[in-house]
Amino acid sequence: MVDDHQIISVPLLEESTPILQSHDRDDDQNSEDLVRRVWIESKKLWYIVGPAILSRVSTHSVMVTSQAFAGHLGDLDLAAISIALNVIIGFDLGLMMGMASALETLCGQAYGAKRHYMLGVYLQRSWMVLFMCCVLLLPVFIFASPILKAIGEGDELAELAGVLARWLIPLHFSFAFYFPLQRFLQSQVKARAIMWVAVVGLVVHVAASWVFVGFLKMGVVGIAVACDISWWVLPIGLMGYSAGGGCPYTWTGFSLEALSGLWDFLKLSAASGVMLCLENWYYKILIVMTGNMKNAKIEVDALSICMGINGLEFMIPLAFFAGTGVRVANELGGGNGKGAKFAAIVASTTSLVIGLFFCCLIVIFHDKFGLLFSSSDIVLQEVNRLSILLAFTILFNSIQPVLSGVAVGSGWQSYVAYINLGCYYFIGLPLGIFTLRFTHLGVKGIWLGMIFGGTGIQTMILLIITIRCDWEEEAKKATLRIQKWTDQKFLPKQ
Repeated sequence: MVDDHQIISVPLLEESTPILQSHDRDDDQNSEDLVRRVWIESKKLWYIVGPAILSRVSTHSVMVTSQAFAGHLGDLDLAAISIALNVIIGFDLGLMMGMASALETLCGQAYGAKRHYMLGVYLQRSWMVLFMCCVLLLPVFIFASPILKAIGEGDELAELAGVLARWLIPLHFSFAFYFPLQRFLQSQVKARAIMWVAVVGLVVHVAASWVFVGFLKMGVVGIAVACDISWWVLPIGLMGYSAGGGCPYTWTGFSLEALSGLWDFLKLSAASGVMLCLENWYYKILIVMTGNMKNAKIEVDALSICMGINGLEFMIPLAFFAGTGVRVANELGGGNGKGAKFAAIVASTTSLVIGLFFCCLIVIFHDKFGLLFSSSDIVLQEVNRLSILLAFTILFNSIQPVLSGVAVGSGWQSYVAYINLGCYYFIGLPLGIFTLRFTHLGVKGIWLGMIFGGTGIQTMILLIITIRCDWEEEAKKATLRIQKWTDQKFLPKQ
């Protein structure tokens, strides 16, 4: 006689096996599909990020090379060029770069929606807005010496930095044309043109620095003149590419339509400028505060070396900022909210892994990297003391710019500007000042407070906002934004 339990158990076992195998196959297919999607998105991202890294490293190397030339002229020359480039030009660059990032939203979403004609119109509006801003900022360069003295810099250092600031006025005006052209081309995924022009600019800078400093013996002023020449190579080269046939659909010549809607464009540019310049200015203030300490020249030299290394590595997450902004804007402009979300996830993960790698390098070579900029034992000792904070800064900066890129691609500039203002200037900066006054850590204490008080909190808030975002709703908003900014009567007849 057969047991009932045996009769029941056999078919159950036979039925369960194919079900389990089906689940395994589904899991394998889902894994393969995920890997394929990550690979496709990574290729799209790196097509922008790869050339963008090289172009940004090249343009930033102009500043780093300038400091390297000045470091072998003397401590005062290095401190003065560091103040002129990292503080005065740094403040200016942050605002101009931020204002130009309005094009990442508008051009990126218009390109995704195939409204190609409007990209050239947006570019011309950005030129006008940024040029007017450059004119308004001229007094900062003309009266740089008294401004630096007013905020506590020593007379000798402030005077030389002020002289250099006046020599750097041509560089200041190059920003008004270069950054909009850079965003205009990035939105069309034409990053290779930006890369090659930037490499040419770096070669010109090194050659010009050797001529003016090594051959003509112009000293630190010769470095400033070399910066002017090399930075103007960039907008001239990009404009030649754009108008010479590189952008046949998006650049159709100058248009009177660029004169309309300037006020609305100014408001979006101002929001973008505030959002990014608050980030960019944050660590420039660290250098200014360091100038008020004892042994200011040594402290400024050491901090400038660390900021130079940080700035050089920061070109990688900054390239991810650009790539993420373009990818998110293109997907939202095309009505694909899920694609925008996936692009943000892939970009954030990739940038974080790269940041961890460079963080480890700084920890390993903590007592070696300062030799690239100075041969002074005192300065090198101070650089070594600050190396661990440099490693933490690189780690935080590997994710924060990508989240800002998501904000730019989505058009959240004005919202994020308030977050940056609160985190950096109402939390981070006061905490840095507190550690300066009530501890004996010196510049290390200021930097420690500003990293964890400002950058850390801001990164957490942006991460929460990005995770909670309704991407399908953002795609609908992008469609409405394109309709608002596109005046149909100016569009060419099909």
